[in-house]
Amino acid sequence: MTFTSDEQRYMESALCLAEQGKYSAKPNPCVGCVIVKGGYVVGEGWHEKAGKPHAEVHALKQAGTAAKSATVYVTLEPCSHHGRTPPCADALINAGVSRVVVAMQDPNPLVSGKGIKALRDAGIDVSVGLLKEQAVALNKAFCHKMTTGKPFIMSKVAMSLDGKTAMASGESQWITGSAAREDVHRLRAQSDIVLTGVGTILADNPKLTARDGLGDLGVQQPRIVVLDSQLKTPLDAAVFGESSNTTVLTCSGNEHAISALKNVGCNVEVVPADENGQVNLNVVYEWLAAQSINSVMIEAGALLNGAFLQAGLVDELIVYMAPSALGSDARGAFSMPQVSKLSDRVQLNYMGLEELGNDIKLTYNVIRDN
Repeated sequence: MTFTSDEQRYMESALCLAEQGKYSAKPNPCVGCVIVKGGYVVGEGWHEKAGKPHAEVHALKQAGTAAKSATVYVTLEPCSHHGRTPPCADALINAGVSRVVVAMQDPNPLVSGKGIKALRDAGIDVSVGLLKEQAVALNKAFCHKMTTGKPFIMSKVAMSLDGKTAMASGESQWITGSAAREDVHRLRAQSDIVLTGVGTILADNPKLTARDGLGDLGVQQPRIVVLDSQLKTPLDAAVFGESSNTTVLTCSGNEHAISALKNVGCNVEVVPADENGQVNLNVVYEWLAAQSINSVMIEAGALLNGAFLQAGLVDELIVYMAPSALGSDARGAFSMPQVSKLSDRVQLNYMGLEELGNDIKLTYNVIRDN
């Protein structure tokens, strides 16, 4: 179907509105809505937070009686089921709108196609597909979870030009500049879970919260998950300082250590070990899939980054590269002992490059066999 330049402009506005929810709406998708009548925008809205009114409801409230016989531009198919909020399709029908233009059909099986059908059954003209690619990209983690049942897993690495992430001593702060570090905080803010290993906790004691450069954007902090096979995480670790939602996954049965962690407000879950006595990553992956989340950001060292890549559990790799060289004795980005020949390598698809001060940000999709 062919859309006019005005229609494209209205949907672009709806996508800009939707993007305002990228730090606060998770695990719900980002959705924006624009209502137009007689060539004028009479209502706008975006989904701000899970459990709160959807974008269409905000826009209809702003439009009031002007919504009758108006055209609605919405970035995601209006819901047709009762969740934490009433169906948006019903709200549009009751408001008497005449046309709804949808960027993309909802991949959620509870909704997919049903909202569009409800609108059409009510006599409303519905068009689908305007700026679909942009709408999908905005909610790539949500779409991935809805279509695969698995979380979208992104691994982030900061390295020097010669592929090193830390000095031999473990010193790693800071390889990249402030612009790159602020971008990492934005990635955290968009993620449902930030996952790390106990090695990173012991070496750097990071907070793993989203702070720098975000200002007052209503950031919903990510949950923090630490993989700690032997329960070596210190009770005064920074990940316990500001977050009331930190989980340690372990294969240790040390009840004393488990109790001590729980006493500082940490959730502890015991999972099976692999053949090396480490937390089984495939079990971790299934645990993550069972959570009410869409996205996971891995912030870890070479061992965990390499293990996840080798296990085929990473969907996207983001590399921040600094214009420096740390030398042959410095630590590499990925420890992958099973990669001994070229045919074992992990293959990537280049997606894009962005300049961040003196650093560059490289984005790759990971080619997975499964």
